[in-house]
Amino acid sequence: MAANVLIVFYSRDGSVEALAKAIAEGAAAEGAEVRIRRVRELVGPEVIAMVPGWADRAARMNAEYEAPTAADAEWADAILLGSPTRFGGAASELRAWIETLGGLWYFGKLLGKAGGAFTSTANLHGGNETTILSLYSAMAHLGLVIVPTGYGDPALFGAGTPYGASSVSFGAQAAPPSEQGLQVAAYQGRRTAKVAAALKAAG
Repeated sequence: MAANVLIVFYSRDGSVEALAKAIAEGAAAEGAEVRIRRVRELVGPEVIAMVPGWADRAARMNAEYEAPTAADAEWADAILLGSPTRFGGAASELRAWIETLGGLWYFGKLLGKAGGAFTSTANLHGGNETTILSLYSAMAHLGLVIVPTGYGDPALFGAGTPYGASSVSFGAQAAPPSEQGLQVAAYQGRRTAKVAAALKAAG
């Protein structure tokens, strides 16, 4: 039984987007039906204009990916959340969408679905693990079955974290995720899709 996998992310420079795509490829390889959604900016155009390229990148991604809805979360058997690190936690754009799921939480609509998280930081030790763990808290409240990556793929000994896929973009250079980082993300997609399918079959 194949799973429905929802990937909801926020990305400003493209690193988290690249991880989301790799996760989607991994999940699809397990036969999952995948939806990728990008949450929208919360700040106004005057703030966006202060960062070169932000407006153009946001316009491109928003044209490529629909905004997530609560209906997407209800459809999914697995929900993976991706965010850049903001002071050691998830971006407010992603947090704002999570907070729209109160109705589904109240009626227990998300209980027993698989959950996972991934992230990217601008520098080493910039909060990769704390950002993923901060998203684990929200998943626990929603009743998701948290699926960490562990060390189930050799790529995890050179990239990512045992909690979820991650990358380091090295500040202004905005380097994309490494090949190993993308391998970890693909593994996370495969693993989460497998667990979600098993939960779906058991439910």
